[in-house]
Amino acid sequence: LKDQLSDEYILILRMHYLVSENINLTAYKGFAYDFSNHNDIRELYLISDILITDYSSVFFDFAGLKRPILFYVPDIEFYRDKLRGFYYDFEKCAPGPLLKTTEKVIEAIHKTKHYKQDENLTSFYDQFCYLEKGDSSKKVVEEILG
Repeated sequence: LKDQLSDEYILILRMHYLVSENINLTAYKGFAYDFSNHNDIRELYLISDILITDYSSVFFDFAGLKRPILFYVPDIEFYRDKLRGFYYDFEKCAPGPLLKTTEKVIEAIHKTKHYKQDENLTSFYDQFCYLEKGDSSKKVVEEILG
């Protein structure tokens, strides 16, 4: 990733707590930044152009921004069939491409330069994010103040 993308991109990593302590990013200085201990992941969503995740539920929150989501899932068969499975048809309905290799992730990142919201993200947004209109505070104030 660094070799292919560091001229245009940086990585902001928020890793699972069981993993983050075991990752040394020294070789990726200036490209990869560890925000695993950052308290509010929502702030990281706002400054991110693309979300790259695996099976984490963070994509439900990020989808509300209608920005590209890429799923790095090299072990999807194992995860689906033996480890945990899915609550819904993830492979059919994921709001972004399912990618099994680093090369495919790099290709997908380059494609986001010409990003148009795809059908899966639109459908996902309509199903899970339709209440997120960005005017909740206004509604609360109007309700309280009449």
